Amino acid sequence: MVRKAIAVCGIVQGVGFRPYIHRLAVERQLVGRVCNTAAGVSIEVQGPSAAVDDFLARLPAEAPPLARITEISVHDVPCNCDQDFQILTTHRDTPVSTLIAPDVAVCEECLHEMFDPGNRRYCYPFINCTNCGPRFTIVRDIPYDRPFTTMAVFRMCPACRAEYEDPRDRRFHAQPNACWACGPRVELWDGEGKHIAGADPVGETILRLQQGAVAAIKGLGGFHLACDAANVDAVRTLRERKRRVEKPFAVMAPDLDAVEQFCVVDATARQLLRSVQRPIVLLPRRDNAAIAHEVAPFNRYLGAFLPYTPLHYLLFAGAPFAGLVMTSGNLSEEPICIANHEAVRRLRQLADVFLVHNRDILLRCDDSVVRLSGARPRQLRRSRGFVPVPVFLRDEVPPVLAVGGELKNTICLTKGRHAFLSQHIGDLENAESYSFFKEAVEHLRRILEIEPAAIAYDLHPNYFSTRWALEQVGLRQIGVQHHHAHIASCMAENHLGGRVIGFALDGTGYGTDGHIWGGEVLLADYGGFERAAHLAYVPLPGGEAAIREPWRMAVSYLVHHFGCDFVRDLPLVANVAEKTLNVLFRMMEQGINSPLTSSCGRLFDAVAALAGLRREVNYEAQAAIELEMAIPSYYDESAYPFDLLDDGEGWIIDTRAVFEGILRDLSREVTAGDISRRFHNGLVEVLCAIAVRLRERSALERVCLSGGTFQNAYLFERVCHRLRDAGFQVFTHGEVPAGDGGLSLGQALVAVQRLTSP
Repeated sequence: MVRKAIAVCGIVQGVGFRPYIHRLAVERQLVGRVCNTAAGVSIEVQGPSAAVDDFLARLPAEAPPLARITEISVHDVPCNCDQDFQILTTHRDTPVSTLIAPDVAVCEECLHEMFDPGNRRYCYPFINCTNCGPRFTIVRDIPYDRPFTTMAVFRMCPACRAEYEDPRDRRFHAQPNACWACGPRVELWDGEGKHIAGADPVGETILRLQQGAVAAIKGLGGFHLACDAANVDAVRTLRERKRRVEKPFAVMAPDLDAVEQFCVVDATARQLLRSVQRPIVLLPRRDNAAIAHEVAPFNRYLGAFLPYTPLHYLLFAGAPFAGLVMTSGNLSEEPICIANHEAVRRLRQLADVFLVHNRDILLRCDDSVVRLSGARPRQLRRSRGFVPVPVFLRDEVPPVLAVGGELKNTICLTKGRHAFLSQHIGDLENAESYSFFKEAVEHLRRILEIEPAAIAYDLHPNYFSTRWALEQVGLRQIGVQHHHAHIASCMAENHLGGRVIGFALDGTGYGTDGHIWGGEVLLADYGGFERAAHLAYVPLPGGEAAIREPWRMAVSYLVHHFGCDFVRDLPLVANVAEKTLNVLFRMMEQGINSPLTSSCGRLFDAVAALAGLRREVNYEAQAAIELEMAIPSYYDESAYPFDLLDDGEGWIIDTRAVFEGILRDLSREVTAGDISRRFHNGLVEVLCAIAVRLRERSALERVCLSGGTFQNAYLFERVCHRLRDAGFQVFTHGEVPAGDGGLSLGQALVAVQRLTSP
């Protein structure tokens, strides 16, 4: 007879782990006990040596589907007189180090019960078990037990309590467990927040959606604004009310077959769509699909996803919708609404009715967005379903808080070998978003019980996140250059040490020389970087106005290369008043409100405007996205040449020959699609040429690709292919976004290096 004490760390609470351990032990006729702790799960098993060894071997192999074991430690303890195997009450006697499970889609077993007329949970919109349902968005504290969740206010009925306390039941310690008799309820409210009496809330919502209404629907991490995706007028109405002129909406479809009616879906996409995370997946759109063109204008892709809450399934069960637009319940650029009366106050001008419920959402959590590129999923927005699963690090690190950037903000907290990124917070450009940022920092620190030793921030002095970081007292403050953080983020995700060649391409990042960077090639490690090459500087005429109006960037590049007089006669400025054009020229000549930039994003803007695709944008990166969408499907390797100019310290990537080629093609009436492809191909060629030169100079063969520009699948896939053909090891993002959503991870690892360096 032997007795073993086992400590299991990872995502092992709220996922059916203790009943799993109970069944495993009882099957082998072992005695002992299991309980949750602040560190994870503690187990003691006693019995014949062979049976205990078999238990230990099978423990990780047969764990519940939502469990993620990161560490198992085992040691011998004395045998005692236990007569059975017990599940003990949770105790908390150590600092918190367990991992919280994310919110996941309702499981097939629960769906089967929900649509079974003989089941007591028939059509119950909050059915769940230990294999599915809400987690992160309802937890107040650790350990993950019902009293520490927003379900604490619902007292379980005897039937639910019996399930909850039975280790053999699928709902044993399912913290959100509930039913019609004791759990949350849905209600339908009008635009004034008044209960619409007498109506079946779900049925009436379906009827309103069929009639073209916009409904605000409360989900797992906040409200959606929903309408019939096949109803052109309804989609236009939602756009007008939400002030979202052209930015694509996501479409929720009832099932995989429905998605395949309007999108091209390969095997990888099918698996991703049906995963427990249920992200929005960007997929090629089919011609003549039933979904209204207005859902995603000027875009060959649609963001599609499947239902993930019981309520979603009930909505689709009641009507044959091809799909429902399900977009964040907010005005553009504001945080998603989570509370019922908050939703009515903020969304009453947007929604006709409100389908609400009385289970509180503790923390906002938008839908995650992924794109398949290079044969694997790439995160564009990492949020519901993935947070708070940590990024697992190569080494143990001290606790650090990193506060990210201004756009697509996330925060990051490190602890041991874990880096916890927050859900997508968004752009910190209004008071509501800034409040959400501070709320996310406080919540993550509290539930993880992390007291950081340092705080990392972006060098841009006017970022809200930077200002907040510099206001904190008692912490070491570490500024991290934007593009260095991008490369460090890619290194951290890929468990790299040492020095790498880093391509950091994006729209905006504050440079160490005070200029706006964005087309950067770095030789970098966590400790520092050398700027080895960059796009040539050009003025950003009008500052933020040049980002909203890409034609200004086209003018800037053309003036930079060919002079003001050359530009005056171009069709590009035919509709620009001469006075406006002269003011623009003077601004650039005198450096007035025209900061210098090496931004790759602004180069894409200039090419898109010059090619006639987009003079003004309605959302971030619209011009670059439409430039990629314009590329024809047929094969052609022709490319505009970029020149590399040696400045004594590195190379300047000069674009004169690119614009000469574009102007020549425009005079020959070459299509915008061919211009786009030649531009993309030329950028691929020059990046690979730089990598080869740097390898000759530094002997480095590892290349990291980061920054929002690499969310362009055409560019990304061709750069990867060419670099690998040239013998480089190429490292990319998959677990965190390549854009600014992954910035905080890199900031944290740079700060860790500075903290621990002699």
